[in-house]
Amino acid sequence: MKISTKGRYALRLMLDLAQYSNENEYVSIKKVSQRQDISEKYLEQIVAQLSRANFVKSIRGAQGGYRLVKAPENYTVGMILRLIEGNLSSVSCLEDNPNKCQRCNNCVTLEVWQQINDAVDSVIDNITLQDLVQKQQAKARIVK
Repeated sequence: MKISTKGRYALRLMLDLAQYSNENEYVSIKKVSQRQDISEKYLEQIVAQLSRANFVKSIRGAQGGYRLVKAPENYTVGMILRLIEGNLSSVSCLEDNPNKCQRCNNCVTLEVWQQINDAVDSVIDNITLQDLVQKQQAKARIVK
């Protein structure tokens, strides 16, 4: 499994919104683009997908922009990556549930791939945007 640029940028976009938006303030794509050094056009594609999935809310106009629909603690890294990337299985034979591979009952390597998937899921499903916000704030204090 390799996370694409789109997946990485989606996570950075969501983190930026978690840091800079609230119920009354929306963040423009232009500001996110400047802070994250990501093209506005690419961010617009990503935010459209996040908006369709009801992860972010938008408002038009001079004070318009985007904000999270839910609190940062209600989004996991796994939720965001699966939305953008789709299935995160390390091998194709784990994409189907139940497993349709003819060798699945006799394949010992399948256990290795499953353990890898379980380890990745354990990490990405237990880190929230709020966790990342806190880590980002701690890094900012160290740098100052």
